[in-house]
Amino acid sequence: MSLTRVSVTAVRNLHPVTFSPSPRINILYGENGSGKTSLLEAIHLLGLARSFRSLRLNPVIQYEQPSCTVFGQVQLGNGMSSNLGVARDRQGEFQIRIDGQNARSTAQLAETLPLQLINPDSFRLLEGAPKIRRQFLDWGVFHVEQRFMVAWQRLQKALRQRNSWLRHGKLDGASQAAWDRELCTASEEIDAYRRSYIQALKPVFEQTLGELVQLDQLTLSYYRGWDKDRELSEVLNSSLLRDQQMGHTQAGPQRADLRIRLGSHNAAEILSRGQQKLVVCALRIAQGHLINQAKRGQCVYLVDDLPSELDEKHRHSLCRLLEDLGCQVFITCVDPELLMDGWRTDTPVAMFHVEHGHVSQTTPGSEE
Repeated sequence: MSLTRVSVTAVRNLHPVTFSPSPRINILYGENGSGKTSLLEAIHLLGLARSFRSLRLNPVIQYEQPSCTVFGQVQLGNGMSSNLGVARDRQGEFQIRIDGQNARSTAQLAETLPLQLINPDSFRLLEGAPKIRRQFLDWGVFHVEQRFMVAWQRLQKALRQRNSWLRHGKLDGASQAAWDRELCTASEEIDAYRRSYIQALKPVFEQTLGELVQLDQLTLSYYRGWDKDRELSEVLNSSLLRDQQMGHTQAGPQRADLRIRLGSHNAAEILSRGQQKLVVCALRIAQGHLINQAKRGQCVYLVDDLPSELDEKHRHSLCRLLEDLGCQVFITCVDPELLMDGWRTDTPVAMFHVEHGHVSQTTPGSEE
């Protein structure tokens, strides 16, 4: 799938923008502060109804404007097209429209327009909290396993009920036992989906990483969130007193982690920043391959400042891997010359110059 048309209004410093990107490679170039990253942010809003640069929406919405809006036309993998629209206001309210109908959740957006983000903060996937790696893992499972979302919603509901009981003690014994059973059932289902996904991801990741950098001792392992040799029901019973003292459930898939190690060490403690970027790129490209296998639609990749921290060899390797995915890519850079010779001659490449919030398409080779 790919975006064939994008319209942006009142996002940061961007003037009202409407442009028609290439279905393959799109290079957005311009000086720092020109609005390149804001354009990627607008596409991110269209796919997830939130920013990747700020938890708060106020900085995203243009000064003195009440709201921001992004519209997009998506060419789907089945040859059909879909129209998406997202509006966010300063009070945090948002409206999502898909083909003229109000959508109930951001999951519908994510299903229609699956996005992968690679940006200067991507190293947080390695050195950040387990929650970031769970989100990465579950994003992939969501797109390849249709039953995941229902099980995940059941898990969240059971966790809320159990944690409320732990804090307030307002459930009778029978209700408590029922919610514990529901929590265990949903947890086992989530764990099975995650394990299956990791099993499929690891060989694709290893092959992709090998084309970028040699890190023979780097390994992926999955911690499910409780002792691998014990049933969750047994763990919950044995930790009940401590859970009550803490006021929340400590064991379960909400504590799962994707562990990335180099030998016996946490990879983030050993790898350089450039190596970390390559590992994260390999993980996200491997996810794209799994989505291509699972459904006809493909990811749209948002790559902010691709040349940073990478030498010419690794830039070319990364461009070739993105190209081989056969999906739509948006890449920002200051100097487009660094990215012009990284593509095959038959790959469509569109150039867009971003300057003071204006976006204009240029001919490759005519960059200022």
